[in-house]
Amino acid sequence: MKNTVVTFQEAKQKGEKLSMLTAYDYSTAKLIDEAGINGILVGDSLGNVILGYENTLSVTMEDMIHHSAAVSRGITDTLLVTDMPFMSYQTSVYDAVVNAGRLVKEGHAHAVKLEGGKEVCPQIKAIVDASIPVCAHLGLTPQSVNAFGGFRVQGKGEEAAQKILDEARAVEEAGAFAVVLECVPQALAAKITESIGIPTIGIGAGAGCDGQILVYQDMLAMYSNMKPKFVKQFGQIGEQMKAAFQEYKKEVEEGTYPAEEHTFKMDETLLDKLY
Repeated sequence: MKNTVVTFQEAKQKGEKLSMLTAYDYSTAKLIDEAGINGILVGDSLGNVILGYENTLSVTMEDMIHHSAAVSRGITDTLLVTDMPFMSYQTSVYDAVVNAGRLVKEGHAHAVKLEGGKEVCPQIKAIVDASIPVCAHLGLTPQSVNAFGGFRVQGKGEEAAQKILDEARAVEEAGAFAVVLECVPQALAAKITESIGIPTIGIGAGAGCDGQILVYQDMLAMYSNMKPKFVKQFGQIGEQMKAAFQEYKKEVEEGTYPAEEHTFKMDETLLDKLY
């Protein structure tokens, strides 16, 4: 069944859990789509896992459009949500609508995601009024890493927890169709999920959310030096890839690859006629 913002809302109403993963290219998106995952996020996390940046702040609109368009060509049934990168929506409501429109027109996104609470509600409302669905993002918002002083769990204290709850209600009122809750205590995420009518998608927010999202490189253990507390490694694909690369190198050096079955034939008597 094709996933849309409507089916996401229906899933919440029915108590059905939603699954999302990140993707940044055609081949990975195709595999995720074939696996039946509900949603793909073309995250600005591509700055970290694809482009090798220290954080997401250097990612551009052109980066997001390029990768979103590639992902769109690999999916049939998966809802495609694309991140609005740093400073593509904070500067003004006008900029937010224009850039959201580019992600839909050029990046072929079905919806866009932006970070922040009450301060970006005018942007959310304007983008939604332009017929572009918006997913909000609360808790640890990576584009605010400098303001937070690092990657820290958000909402542990009473005042901080109330702020996130209030902001979840605000983004729903502004028209968001879903909200990502990142790195917030499980009990708070469950409270938010019960308190609002739109789906909550958790990442480091416990099982009480309406759905979950992970960066696919994290859940496939493609980085030996990176394992956030909230990540379960569902496969050791990084080690398998490295082992395959090493075996390839070995066979090339030994001359055992390519073998006879990997080569093409010709009438070798023709070689005598070449000069």
